[in-house]
Amino acid sequence: MEAGRAAAPRPAIDDALARRLVDTQFPQWADLPLKLFGPAGSDHVIYRLGQELSVRLPRHEGAIRQAVKESEWLPRLAPHLPLAIPVPAAVGEPDFGYPWQWAVSRWLDGEVATAEALSDSSRAAVQLAEFLTALQAFVPEDFPAEDAREDLTGRPLTELDSATRAAIAEVDGAFDAVALTGLWDAVLSTPGRDGPPVWFHGDFHTGNLLTVDGRLSAVIDFGGLGIGDPACDLIIAFTLMSAGPRATFRATLGVDDATWTRGRGWALATGLNAYTSYAAVDPQVAAQTTRQITEALIG
Repeated sequence: MEAGRAAAPRPAIDDALARRLVDTQFPQWADLPLKLFGPAGSDHVIYRLGQELSVRLPRHEGAIRQAVKESEWLPRLAPHLPLAIPVPAAVGEPDFGYPWQWAVSRWLDGEVATAEALSDSSRAAVQLAEFLTALQAFVPEDFPAEDAREDLTGRPLTELDSATRAAIAEVDGAFDAVALTGLWDAVLSTPGRDGPPVWFHGDFHTGNLLTVDGRLSAVIDFGGLGIGDPACDLIIAFTLMSAGPRATFRATLGVDDATWTRGRGWALATGLNAYTSYAAVDPQVAAQTTRQITEALIG
């Protein structure tokens, strides 16, 4: 958010609104039960529609392009990827005072991946490296230029400098601020990507991985999907993996030193942002982001 600029009001989303949107725009699903799935996330309110579908309603302006982006690209990416990804079923339109497009997708069964279950799994590390390798290798004939599509353009790490340094000052005492600053300085002095832009997931952390019977089964939430430097996807090495599997992941993916350092930077910056925003009110976030920041320091 820009300094001094007030956040846009978030629309009120409840069961009645979701039901009206589905029934009027997709009458073929009007007879299916609609049930809120857990508490509202930071980006979407999610409903399960029958047994086979999910409804995702964006909660803020930063998530409003996801429905169309996923509808356009996920069906094309899916055949090339070794793990399941969401299958878009429809894109809904604004109505009844709700201002944005929204998505209906096929339901993916599974439990959210956790570091407790998979941190020591070399198999999971290899699976994730193979997934990213396949994602980065997909080059459609109409591959858009990196700067041609605003919704596919990632943020450079340099844009996070002031916020990250402010967060480091804020967490001094809870973490070693000198070590954090040293890592961040090293990240910003690291050369940028030397090569053509490739696809990245853009939000590749444990919360967007699903498991079935303890094994990775799917990758979800492609709202950050974009084209550019894939170093941002290395966050998973620091949110999920312990040192051994992390080394396996890096070797399988073939990551050079500069890309790895930028990946540590992404893990540090996003971890600090989440820690300063939520750790005081959410013990689970506090534990997860403490681990992420600590592992990024270890490298």
